[in-house]
Amino acid sequence: MRDTIKKVPIPLCGVMLGLAALGNLLQSYSEGIRYLCGIVAAFLLVLILLKLILFPQMIKEDLKNPIMASVAGTFSMALMLLSTYVKPFIGQAAFIIWIAAIILHIILIVWFTVKFIAKLQLPKVFASYYIVYVGIAVAAVTAPAYEQLGIGSAAFWFGLITFVLLFILVTIRYTKCKEVPEPAQPLICIYAAPLSLCIAGYVQSVTPKSRTFLLTMLVIATVIYLFALVKAIGYLKLKFYPSYAAFTFPFVISAIATKQTMACCANMGQPIPALKYLVLIETIIAVVLVVYTFIRFMGFIFDKK
Repeated sequence: MRDTIKKVPIPLCGVMLGLAALGNLLQSYSEGIRYLCGIVAAFLLVLILLKLILFPQMIKEDLKNPIMASVAGTFSMALMLLSTYVKPFIGQAAFIIWIAAIILHIILIVWFTVKFIAKLQLPKVFASYYIVYVGIAVAAVTAPAYEQLGIGSAAFWFGLITFVLLFILVTIRYTKCKEVPEPAQPLICIYAAPLSLCIAGYVQSVTPKSRTFLLTMLVIATVIYLFALVKAIGYLKLKFYPSYAAFTFPFVISAIATKQTMACCANMGQPIPALKYLVLIETIIAVVLVVYTFIRFMGFIFDKK
C-alpha cells in the first residue's frame, strides 16, 4: 500500500478538481451523477492526504519545482468546491473548510510570488501559473452557497486582473521560449481555464451584471478553448505524464462558463438559444476527457509493475 501511495503525484489534485467541477456541470442532468463525481473526488482527496501524511518530504521536494508548486493550487480549489458537496450534511463545518481553503490558496499566492515570481525566469514560466493566481476565483463560484458575495466579488476581480497580466506573461514565454519539455507540454491546455473560471465567478457573485461584458468574456474564452482543445487532441498521443491532469478542469469549467452564460442571458430576458448546442458539445468533451484522464491516473498509481 505504501508503494502505491508513494506514486500519487501532486497533479492528481487537478483531477480531483476536475471531478468536483464535473459533478456541478452534470447536476442539471442528475443529482446522483453529481454525488458520484463528488465521491470519486473525495477518494482522490484521501489518496492525496495519505501521500501528504506518509511522504511529506517528497511533497516538500516537489514544491521546489515551479510546475508542481503551481499545480498544488488545485488542492485548495478542489477543497472549496468539495465543501459545497458536504454542506447539506455538516452545515457550518463546510463553511470553515471553505474559508480554510481560501486562506490556504492566499498563502500559496504569497509564497509562490516570493519564491518564483520575484526571481522570474521566463523559460520556467508555464500555463500552470494561472492556477496560483486566477484559481482563487473558485471562491467567487462557490460564494453564494455561503452567502458571501463580498468575498466572491473580490475573488472574481482579483482573478480577472491576474488573468490579463498572466496572459501576457505566459504567452510571451510560449512564443519566445518554444522549447517545452515533453512531460510539461499538456500544461498548455490550462489556457482554457482562467477566463472561463472568471465567467463562472462573475455570474455567481457579481451584481449587477453587464450582458455585453459577459458575452465579450465568453467569446474570448471560446477562442482560447478551441486553441486548448486542438492542443489536447495532439498531446493525447503522448505517453502518460501527470500533466495529463490539464485535460480535466479547463474543459469542465469552459462548459460550465458557457452553460452559466446561457442561463444568465435567459434570466436577463435576452436568451441565446444557439448556446445550448455549444453547451452540449462542451459537456460531452469534458466528460470524455475527465473519465479518460481518471482511468489513466488510476492505471499509473495502482499498476503493480
